[in-house]
Amino acid sequence: MNSKINILIVDDDDRNIFALSAVLKSRNFIVNSVTDGKAAVEYMAKSNSIDIILMDIMMPVMDGFQAIAIIRAQDRNNDIPIIALTAKAMQGDREKCLSAGADDYCSKPVDIDELSLKIEVLLT
Repeated sequence: MNSKINILIVDDDDRNIFALSAVLKSRNFIVNSVTDGKAAVEYMAKSNSIDIILMDIMMPVMDGFQAIAIIRAQDRNNDIPIIALTAKAMQGDREKCLSAGADDYCSKPVDIDELSLKIEVLLT
């Protein structure tokens, strides 16, 4: 995979950011992170370098559903793939995430091989 792939991790749990960042950096991704949906919206309004977003769903301030909708409403970010991540995987969550504008879905704990494959598929 290209070493110039920029990922934005959006998660309110620093442990999740740390663990995902470590593994993704070891696979030559460039990792950026913010801790809530509002910060993600603000980050994406200013950044031109993000290739894919990993969006937690359950967060304070602004949840992932709201953040995805706002990011998708910005024309400049409409084509950036978003993978929704959630720890409280319930029946129907995948469909809710996809209908909110996510391109794919992973439940936590994240299977890094599955996530890497999804990233590769979405970016090719």
